Amino acid sequence: MTIEEIKNKIASSEYSFLKEKPLGNNIILLGLGGSYAYGTNTENSDLDIRGIATHNAEDILTRKGFEQVVNEATDTTVYSLEKIVNLLSNCNPNIIEILGLEPWQYLYTGYIGQELIKNKDMFLSKRAAHSFSGYATTQLRKLSNKEQEQREKYILASIENARYSYPNKYFNYPEDSIKLYIDKAIQEDYDTEIFMDINLKHYPLRDYKSMWSEMQNIVKDYSKIGRRNSKAIEHDKLGKHMMHLIRLYLMCFDILEDGKIITYRKKEHDFLMDIRNGKYLDDNKQPTKEFYDIVDEMENKLNYLKDHSPLPDNPDYKRINDFLYDANLYVLYQEGIV
Repeated sequence: MTIEEIKNKIASSEYSFLKEKPLGNNIILLGLGGSYAYGTNTENSDLDIRGIATHNAEDILTRKGFEQVVNEATDTTVYSLEKIVNLLSNCNPNIIEILGLEPWQYLYTGYIGQELIKNKDMFLSKRAAHSFSGYATTQLRKLSNKEQEQREKYILASIENARYSYPNKYFNYPEDSIKLYIDKAIQEDYDTEIFMDINLKHYPLRDYKSMWSEMQNIVKDYSKIGRRNSKAIEHDKLGKHMMHLIRLYLMCFDILEDGKIITYRKKEHDFLMDIRNGKYLDDNKQPTKEFYDIVDEMENKLNYLKDHSPLPDNPDYKRINDFLYDANLYVLYQEGIV
């Protein structure tokens, strides 16, 4: 579909929910999502729409209201401004891409939406390294059938990315209290495996249980790879997973090196479409060694940027809070409350 065809489709009765409460005049931004946003769409691609809406005056003053509105029939999700600001602050890859579209990919931008795009740099920080790496390893789990030793490294990397958020979620502990590393395996049929050295005292049992559960779920996810991979091959989706893995790395590099959010991958379009169309799949429909070499190179670059990016460690919370205050004040003014 062309952009004009998309706009006509959005104006049809199929998308009438966008004109209803709690959306309607509260929408401040609508844009393309998914493959149409990345420029990797094909004639069979679904149309995804993403948006942002403010609360009305009553909901602002009573601190009520919606977090997001999802219309599954049209693959449309509209987030409340408060909800998306929180997600943007953590550099959530699936969310921050909405601020990196090309101008023609925005279907609507109101005053607050335009100001949000202008000030998008306030959300950027080194957190992107961990959030994008976490999403990248999720994609990797969907396609990796590599030898057991290499898979252990991927599992450990996934767990380390998850652990980055532990200080904000669980009771604090000294950094050297939990050490994870790979060594010669004890289990049969394993060459190497992940081991733990733990030295915790007076630590809340429930917090430890939750942390352990997170790590256990990551290990379980890898155990499902075979079945998931077979389904992906059966439905011709493995190349798509591979493409999104590389796209995540490329987008993260833009953020960490240059402080730019580039969602539409015009420069790498042909490379990404080659991956999607199976150029890096072998005769057994498995990712080739050449593809994993590309992934390893990108992972090494990301590990370097985690420490050497010029971005601050955290987003600019003062600017973010000031923006949210001004946006809500603008809504109250528009509705005649102030």
